[in-house]
Amino acid sequence: MKVLYYDCFSGISGDMNLGAMIDLGIEISFLESQLEKLNVKGWKLEVTRSQRHGIEGTLVDVRQTHHDHHHRHLSDIEKIINGSSLDKKTKQLSLGIFMKVAEAEAQVHGIPVGEVHFHEVGAIDSIVDIVGAAICFNALDVDDVYVSVVELGGGTVKCDHGRLPVPAPATAEIIKGIPSRTNGVGFEATTPTGAAIIATLGKRFDQPAPMKILRTGYGIGHKENPEVPNILRVFLAESTGTGETGHDALLLECNIDDMNPEMYEYVSDKLFAAGASDVFLSNIIMKKGRPGIVLSIICETGKENRLKEIVFTETTTLGIRTLPFKKDTLVRVAESVDTEYGKVRIKRSLLEGKEVSCKPESDDCQRIARETGLPLKQVYNTITEAINRQKKVNDA
Repeated sequence: MKVLYYDCFSGISGDMNLGAMIDLGIEISFLESQLEKLNVKGWKLEVTRSQRHGIEGTLVDVRQTHHDHHHRHLSDIEKIINGSSLDKKTKQLSLGIFMKVAEAEAQVHGIPVGEVHFHEVGAIDSIVDIVGAAICFNALDVDDVYVSVVELGGGTVKCDHGRLPVPAPATAEIIKGIPSRTNGVGFEATTPTGAAIIATLGKRFDQPAPMKILRTGYGIGHKENPEVPNILRVFLAESTGTGETGHDALLLECNIDDMNPEMYEYVSDKLFAAGASDVFLSNIIMKKGRPGIVLSIICETGKENRLKEIVFTETTTLGIRTLPFKKDTLVRVAESVDTEYGKVRIKRSLLEGKEVSCKPESDDCQRIARETGLPLKQVYNTITEAINRQKKVNDA
């Protein structure tokens, strides 16, 4: 199983995260081409090599080419992202990160999420940081994300509401439930954007499972600190498979028999964007012989409140069942195989170190079918044959 481990010993910000992702191997040209799909003007990426305490890494600065006067609401952000030509997974993840910030701001200011007025996080540089984080995460195609104890920093920070204590109120709200510490450095080490990225992506916190490090990325921060280098370190690693393969999760369910079925796709997309691991529908017969639907949502502990809010506000249900359970998973390994269509991503599933299945990435198969005009099943079968040939070579 391929994993990311965020080592936030000196905190995390949006630009530090982009730096670490580029340092891990994300091509700058790829990142820029994807960000251009937002159709938002007035920015450019400045990427340089830099050092902190003798450790070299990547320093990213999202430069505004003209002053951004916009103080955007969540609806403005949703319009930008949903109106872009980014792929569905990137849109969903980007909106999920923004929702973390919106929920925190709503809690701090005592207002509904829809009325949250983004200041710093609604500016162009923060939009690029957050959407860029989603682009990079999906491109790395990892199976899990671990996060260390997070350094929040100390002192005060200047923002649109004046000078506030560190961690800023929104950061403190976002980071709730995640192991953290303060005053390791005398400045804002973790920003709301950085906190939202790890709160959305992270699955395991504090103590990671055993892993084999493949690459290390260093995202350089803009602060200088004499004691601790202002760096975000991110490891790309493989799980060794020696730890537990299961973890606790939640199943949210409700029965619905009076809702327009055209609404289910919209509700499902919104649940995925808010962090659901899976959403599915089952046909049932309810009281008085009425046909109905069970809406089922699998999520990680800590994400259930936002998902329940969506279900209550977007569906006609009057109640939700919350069932804790243990989620056992196969170890998954993401690789690529050479085919007549070029390199194609594949996923191998392992049980106690032995392969039990291997299949091509569906998105790649669909892309090739669209580009070549070939039937999807033909593309799938051809790639499967290439996988089997590769297995024979490896076994020989």
